[in-house]
Amino acid sequence: MKTALLAGLALLLSSAAALAQTGPAAATLPNSFDRTIAVPAAPAAPPIVQTMADERSEDALRDFIAGAAAGDIDTSNLSDDLITAITAQADQVTPLIQSFGAVQAVTFVGKRDGADLFSVLFANAETEWMIGFNDDGKIGALLFRPAPTE
Repeated sequence: MKTALLAGLALLLSSAAALAQTGPAAATLPNSFDRTIAVPAAPAAPPIVQTMADERSEDALRDFIAGAAAGDIDTSNLSDDLITAITAQADQVTPLIQSFGAVQAVTFVGKRDGADLFSVLFANAETEWMIGFNDDGKIGALLFRPAPTE
């Protein structure tokens, strides 16, 4: 969003400079800073649905975290696309997960977009994880982020 705003401002400034160099046209350029510009709101995240977790989710999530913490991620239960993504990011993700420390608690929060959402409390971090399975029964979606602060 900030990048788009900066790009928009850069375009506006370059247009103003071009008009200023052409003479009288510069006087017709409206003062954009005095106008209110409507900025579209970011789409809201889909709601979290409170249902039962997929029976495979928690064990698969714990196994992935344990493998990452040990520096040995088992890719046999991951989709090909996810293997590619994890392999590309392993040098950043593995040390990060290792820095979280031991898993203290894994709590199912709900479902979002067909994936299960978990809160995972580590010794040194609080995180949120999403895990989802593809039609072949392999993990096709796996995301994590710091737990939101309220």
